[in-house]
Amino acid sequence: MDVYGEFEWRGLIHAATEGARDALGGEKLTGYIGFDPSAPSLHVGSLLVVMALAHLQRAGHRPIGLVGGGTGLIGDPSGKTVERQLLTPERVEENVRGIRTQLERFLDFDAATNPARLVDNAEWLTKLGAIDFMRDVGKHFTVNAMLAKESVKRRIESEDGISYTEFSYSLLQAYDYLVLHDRYGCTLQMGGSDQWGNITAGMDLIRRVRGAKAHGVVMPLVTTAAGTKFGKTEAGAVWLDPALTKPYEFYQFWLNVDDRDAIKYLKFFTFLGQERITELEIASGAEPDRRHAQRALAQEVTRLVHGGEAVRDAESSAEKLFKGDLRDMSEAEFLDVFSSVPSSQIPFLAEGWAITEFLASNAVVGSKSEAARLIRGGGVSVNGNRIADEKTRLRPEDAIHGQYFVVRKGKKDNFLVRVLND
Repeated sequence: MDVYGEFEWRGLIHAATEGARDALGGEKLTGYIGFDPSAPSLHVGSLLVVMALAHLQRAGHRPIGLVGGGTGLIGDPSGKTVERQLLTPERVEENVRGIRTQLERFLDFDAATNPARLVDNAEWLTKLGAIDFMRDVGKHFTVNAMLAKESVKRRIESEDGISYTEFSYSLLQAYDYLVLHDRYGCTLQMGGSDQWGNITAGMDLIRRVRGAKAHGVVMPLVTTAAGTKFGKTEAGAVWLDPALTKPYEFYQFWLNVDDRDAIKYLKFFTFLGQERITELEIASGAEPDRRHAQRALAQEVTRLVHGGEAVRDAESSAEKLFKGDLRDMSEAEFLDVFSSVPSSQIPFLAEGWAITEFLASNAVVGSKSEAARLIRGGGVSVNGNRIADEKTRLRPEDAIHGQYFVVRKGKKDNFLVRVLND
């Protein structure tokens, strides 16, 4: 199977230009994807195009990861309803470094025959003069065509409009494609479906000034079966940087995806083949409560992003949490597991705390009477132990690592209460 066929069965093709299939099925080519350094890390939504670039290299083609150190100073209006806040050059440079490190986990920059290449468009865009740019690039684009782009049209129709800065963004991206074509023989650009207009602009520029043919392939924007935005949780975006999203939280994100999404995400975000994914689909249908597909998804993606040790640690922590063995966790492991749950603090009391007051004062419930009703119904546990008596008192020595209480309300709602010992 050539890489275009690989993309098709995985559902990665949203649209492609005429001739892209034949180009990818023929001689080895050079293709690129651009990454916007608007944050210090990529998020899980970016994984789709990262995987596409990795598939490209695995099929023998030459991949280029373009980090937008130059375009990041402007901001891409695609998919945005309001003007972006401009970042300082120092912040963009910092973000570029973080993204470069993450791409190195997926691409082989030392391959013997088709090594990946990482470039930063700040190298040429920051040296480009305004007059030269308008003569050499702007001359080849009509305002009519630029106004017809969906990303521009939506913004023009909005109350805030669009600045000339962001209006010009597609010309900068088109120029990137031309530079990569000239320097590295790049004839393919890929990206999310919201990049279609920018990609075709680059193809047109190459055709006009070089008389050459270039191609474009765009991937679908990922959605969830429930209609929510992919990659968002109550705690915010799910990042690839372990300092922003703990590996345990990252693992749990994938483990908890909707049954309706699990197989699709296995195709999107892992290198598992058709046979293995079909096996997981059959097993999940036969035993939905075992979450075979989600477990494989969590293992594979966490391994790709954070390594095998992170998978083992996440599964070990999950097992201890499920069994209620919270005291077996190290303090660091404990804090990782509960880093995103609601938390509060309570002053130290040598005599301890009445359970109903403890629950009410830490916003687990709205009142002491509600706490009592919940306890009578068997709906409260503390540090893995069910509270059966509403007159129970928690003692300081009951705290995990001398200062933590984990309260579970119902089956899934966890709260972390820290005792202030000072």
